[in-house]
Amino acid sequence: MAGSYINVPSAQGQEFRAYLAVPPDGRGPGIVLCQEIFGVNQTMRDLADLYAEEGYVVLVPDLFWRQEPNIELGYTAGDWQKAFALLQAFDVDKGMEDIAATLAVLRERKEFAGKAGVLGFCLGGKLAMLAACRTDADVAVGYYGVGLEKHLEEIGNIKSRLVLHFAADDKYCPAETRGKIIDAFAQTPNAEMYVYPGVDHAFARPGGDHFDKPAATLAHQRSIAALRREIGPYFDFPSLWEAHCALEFESREVEPLMKTMVDEPYVNHIPTMTGGVGHKQLKRFYQYHFVNANPPDTKLIPISRTVGANQLVDEMLFCFTHTCEIDWMLPGVAPTGRRVQIPLVAIVKFRGDKLYHEHIYWDQASVLVQIGLLEPTGLPVAGIDTARKLLDENLPSNTLMPNWRTSEGKE
Repeated sequence: MAGSYINVPSAQGQEFRAYLAVPPDGRGPGIVLCQEIFGVNQTMRDLADLYAEEGYVVLVPDLFWRQEPNIELGYTAGDWQKAFALLQAFDVDKGMEDIAATLAVLRERKEFAGKAGVLGFCLGGKLAMLAACRTDADVAVGYYGVGLEKHLEEIGNIKSRLVLHFAADDKYCPAETRGKIIDAFAQTPNAEMYVYPGVDHAFARPGGDHFDKPAATLAHQRSIAALRREIGPYFDFPSLWEAHCALEFESREVEPLMKTMVDEPYVNHIPTMTGGVGHKQLKRFYQYHFVNANPPDTKLIPISRTVGANQLVDEMLFCFTHTCEIDWMLPGVAPTGRRVQIPLVAIVKFRGDKLYHEHIYWDQASVLVQIGLLEPTGLPVAGIDTARKLLDENLPSNTLMPNWRTSEGKE
């Protein structure tokens, strides 16, 4: 647990507890994070810490305090039974008062700077939608909310951006109900609805029975995009990435290189599955198998760049002469002295102002052709021509397609 607890005064003058997580630099826009039906448990605190790492001051109010203060449930059968009992007794209107009170306290915190949003999961997903209707939150994001259809008459009150994530196989919000909700929002400006096929309720809860990493990753990216657009914070990803690359290929300094990344980052060079997961393994990889294992004439030629809400995608040419063993790209292959030029794509994800991970892609067959380890005759692979055509789209296409000539003159 990276955060701490504070007390929040209720509208009736009582107090309830809220978990507070603060970004690394100590200040930022705010998020009120609304719990699932299991209380402010480890899952919710981990989420708060994650969004703090993204640059937000996060408060997670104990919304069950009127029934059983400070309750933290797990996911056993008994915990589920108790959680549903708490849900049945939960007063939504009083819960919304507590969220408004938490927003007010959040905005008064010395760490808070800018604007504030509401983010929620399950029960909290419904409360996030209602926060867009009933509070002055600047943005609201809800995951697989339950019972939204009971409050559709309130959507005319929404003035801020609202993002809702739905699980296609959610038995608590079946297709007919989901369709009714989405149709109701069809004419609502700034409302974004996303449905994730093949996943169930709680698909974004790490470690849960229904956790689905691809859907959770995409949903998080969409959530961050909405939050960044409406409340910030804003980071200069290109400068952060270029500083990282300079340490990799120019000064070749591992210690400062690791400081450009989050505490537990990872790197995956997809074709060769090289890199490292976590600080210890990635530092080892950089120190002994990457930073000082690239040929002296290595050069990166930028082709295009796309910058998103929490990631950057670079398209480039990666050029080198194979004068040393390159562990990460050609592991176990002795130097051939051959010149190599290949298109390469780097997908770089950030958390706050630090790199979180890198996914690096290239055509390994093209590399092997260029160093003489793969004979391309009769195979649908090419060597340096892949790099040349990236620079000049007018070079011939379809040269590897024997059937291309059969369509000559056809309309």
